[in-house]
Amino acid sequence: MQPITGEWINLSVGDGTSMRAYLARPRNAPTAPGLMVFQEIFGVNGHIRELCERFAVEGFTAMAPELFHRTAPGFITSYDSYVPGREEAVKMTIPGLEDDFRAVSDWFAADAQTGSRKMGSVGFCMGGRMSFLAATTLPLACAASFYGGNIPQHTDRLDRLNSPLLLVWGGADAGIPPEQRATLQTSLLAGKKSFLDVCFEEAGHGFFCDQRADYHSEASHLAWPLALDFLRKYLDPDARQ
Repeated sequence: MQPITGEWINLSVGDGTSMRAYLARPRNAPTAPGLMVFQEIFGVNGHIRELCERFAVEGFTAMAPELFHRTAPGFITSYDSYVPGREEAVKMTIPGLEDDFRAVSDWFAADAQTGSRKMGSVGFCMGGRMSFLAATTLPLACAASFYGGNIPQHTDRLDRLNSPLLLVWGGADAGIPPEQRATLQTSLLAGKKSFLDVCFEEAGHGFFCDQRADYHSEASHLAWPLALDFLRKYLDPDARQ
């Protein structure tokens, strides 16, 4: 297993705020692609930090920024209730999120390990929508979204999208109906965008997280190599094969 390091860092954001982020990187790689890892609505919790570390083992320098940093720095809540996270999520603004995305991108660009490499993004739950927004804000090489709800409300940004998308869904997700997925597909096809759409029909929302009630072991184990192959294709990391 490739040795990695993991730590909390602080980023300066363009609006004058400070944003904490969890950073995991391959210890002995002179260069590595930068990967933005966007949180669920529950915060940059143990699951998200573990994902950063898993990506680092695979050769990516992975960073998960705290997107609630303006209103609730250090926010982490239980999977028992969506309410606390939703109360913070509604306070986010598109201009603020764009500043956050740029802060991560600027950090990757200035870092010795990632500065010469491509950048991509991946997000889960709320973070799936953030991954789409980041790809319509920055010149990312690719973006992946796991059960990212309400993306169709941002299709007015499609003219800014130039990176391939990986969209991963659970067919039994009660919060993201098939009609929403179909609307997004139609918009992407109409805009002639490059995307891969994958649905695990028996899986529910949050199926990739083994700390959630909807965890689906089979779908999770199939989705992981799919995501890695997608990211490697477009980011070309010096990862073990």
